[in-house]
Amino acid sequence: MSSLKKSNQKKSSTNTKNRTQTLVHNFNSFLNSTSKTENPYNKIVLISSFLLFVIGIYFLYVFHNDFELFRAKKTSTTLGYSFITLATSLFIFKVAFFIFKAYNYFKYKPIETVSDDELPTVTVIVPAYNEGKQVWDTLMSITNSDYPEHKLQIISIDDGSKDDTWEWMLDAKNKLGNRLEIYQQPHNQGKRHALYRGFNLGTGDIYVTIDSDSIVTKETLRNLVSPFSIDPQCGAVAGNIRVLNNKKDILPKMLDVSFVMSFEFVRSAESNLNSVLCTPGALAAYRSKAVHKCLPQWINQTFMGQPSDIGEDRAMTNMILKQGKHVLFQKNAVAYTNVPDQYLGLYKMFIRWGRSNVRENLEMAKYVFTNFRNDGKSGTRFLFISQFLKILMSYPLLISMLFFVVVHPLLFLGSTLVSILIASTFSVLFFTSQYKTTQGIWAYSYSIMYTFALFWITPYAIATANKRGWLTRELTD
Repeated sequence: MSSLKKSNQKKSSTNTKNRTQTLVHNFNSFLNSTSKTENPYNKIVLISSFLLFVIGIYFLYVFHNDFELFRAKKTSTTLGYSFITLATSLFIFKVAFFIFKAYNYFKYKPIETVSDDELPTVTVIVPAYNEGKQVWDTLMSITNSDYPEHKLQIISIDDGSKDDTWEWMLDAKNKLGNRLEIYQQPHNQGKRHALYRGFNLGTGDIYVTIDSDSIVTKETLRNLVSPFSIDPQCGAVAGNIRVLNNKKDILPKMLDVSFVMSFEFVRSAESNLNSVLCTPGALAAYRSKAVHKCLPQWINQTFMGQPSDIGEDRAMTNMILKQGKHVLFQKNAVAYTNVPDQYLGLYKMFIRWGRSNVRENLEMAKYVFTNFRNDGKSGTRFLFISQFLKILMSYPLLISMLFFVVVHPLLFLGSTLVSILIASTFSVLFFTSQYKTTQGIWAYSYSIMYTFALFWITPYAIATANKRGWLTRELTD
């Protein structure tokens, strides 16, 4: 028995050593890669991120006594004590919420695909605006789906594009014939109105919305809509979004890691509570009856007296949740979508998302503490509280951050960088465990960039929540 135990321990040690060597080899290969598609600045950014962490650790080590003195001084005043108490309470809540999400993540399982006979009839709606050839690629990927042709209706609507989007849609129509229906809006009215037209033209029991810059796999559609055949209370399903243009530029690589966390961790946890808060425009499915029940309210939605022309996906999700329906996530239903590769496009996208988040959290507050659903309301409420706290604490955290910068900038830099290092390591490990690649280390660079270059997004989105405009769909020279 003793020799067997030693043998097992030796094997375990060897396996651990082999796994470590593999990860080290992959990391070295990543740093020394000479891929023609790689941006030469990528490695500079990555190495700079780790240098910043070293600097942060050094600053925290040098000035940690100042931090203790600062905390002691602040706790001696009523205002300071109140701030420390609030900060500690928020930290405890964040830790508890993370544990809550992790528990639900581990309980989550995507629903397996059903048979062809059980699959519902589906209308796929693809709104397009200034998309060019990409809409053609999107439509071709949809028609290549492993889905019964007689149960699949495909509609694409050009929302008054100023480029050659309509010509590419005509070319797709010529190739696909009756399998594709194409329509053209008289002028640009916004994505919501294009979808509205598609919802009214659709004949399927399930509506699937796909962005015109997204590509789906052969199994995506059947995996996405299978929950509707299993769960009669299912009103909507969110797809799993990955980044399509992540082979070269820095920002798409960062966003791909962020998307994996946002979808495969966060939405998995939300799905276990039957309460995914946002079905993404890039890939989502809705029960047609649930859509038509709220369609007039959705198309006529306003905020502070202005028509809502952003956040149509979050608004639809909110209205379906309000009906008491389940909103789920299918990890096995994947779409690959293009994301901004420049800072200008990135912050505009985040502003749009931030404004939508403010608006829909205010709407959610009106029903989430009512008896809106027969089962499982507590989890939904917990999710809402976490979302609402981010908005509520946005300005206090911004003010305290600026105060910390003025009082002790080096200590602020050190403590912030070390905090980023600790928090981002989970994202790195999660991505690595899911995809067995070293690309997860982009989580470090992304977190640094978000903390120092995008910290203003939420406060700005709150202050400008009433503003309209898509911001990222106009043609550029």
